[in-house]
Amino acid sequence: MSDAAQPTAAEVRAAAEAVKAALDRHLDAVERRTGDDDPGVYEAFNALAAAAEAYDERLYDRYDEVTPFEIPGADDSLPPYAGPEEPNALSVLIRRDYAVAEPQRLLAQAQRITDLDPEADDADGVERTAPVVGSSVHAALGVLFGEYEPDEIASRHKEFGLEEGDSTLWVSAADELPEPGEWLSTPFDHADPQRVVCRFDVSAVFDEEELEDGLDEEDDLRPAP
Repeated sequence: MSDAAQPTAAEVRAAAEAVKAALDRHLDAVERRTGDDDPGVYEAFNALAAAAEAYDERLYDRYDEVTPFEIPGADDSLPPYAGPEEPNALSVLIRRDYAVAEPQRLLAQAQRITDLDPEADDADGVERTAPVVGSSVHAALGVLFGEYEPDEIASRHKEFGLEEGDSTLWVSAADELPEPGEWLSTPFDHADPQRVVCRFDVSAVFDEEELEDGLDEEDDLRPAP
């Protein structure tokens, strides 16, 4: 790279200041967040990632140095965005996987919900006492997800005998809101990765990778025999 193409010292300093400001905004967003999926936190995260990447590039181009940290990008697993720059509508696609770890706990919770249902009374006003869920996990899941919102089940999954698996959330841009009922028969068939504005994944794999990285670092620090 020629000297003319290199960033100036002032540009590197400005990029560093941008990182500091992005860090402050990210912390402020985290402190003010209203829930696990607060969009303000994700926006601040992406802004911090972009500022850190810009600073790292300028630092390397000017001084041949790099930063000691890396902020993972939110779109590493996605193709380049090809949707509208100013979306008029959006779709939020969520997948959460669970294992039925304790079927008896699930059945008991579903039976409790059913027993408390006022619509379970007979026409003569006598409350039903016979089991209606029985040993059917299928029926118990229908009762559970019919009673609670998905976010509440996610926060109380152990209480319902479930064990969390992977989860992902896609925010996809759209040109306009579909007509009512238009996609209900095939709700997930038209998800276009090139229209995904941002994506957030949760998986035990990330924890395992961090653990493996930590073990590798310990191996590197061990003295030679």
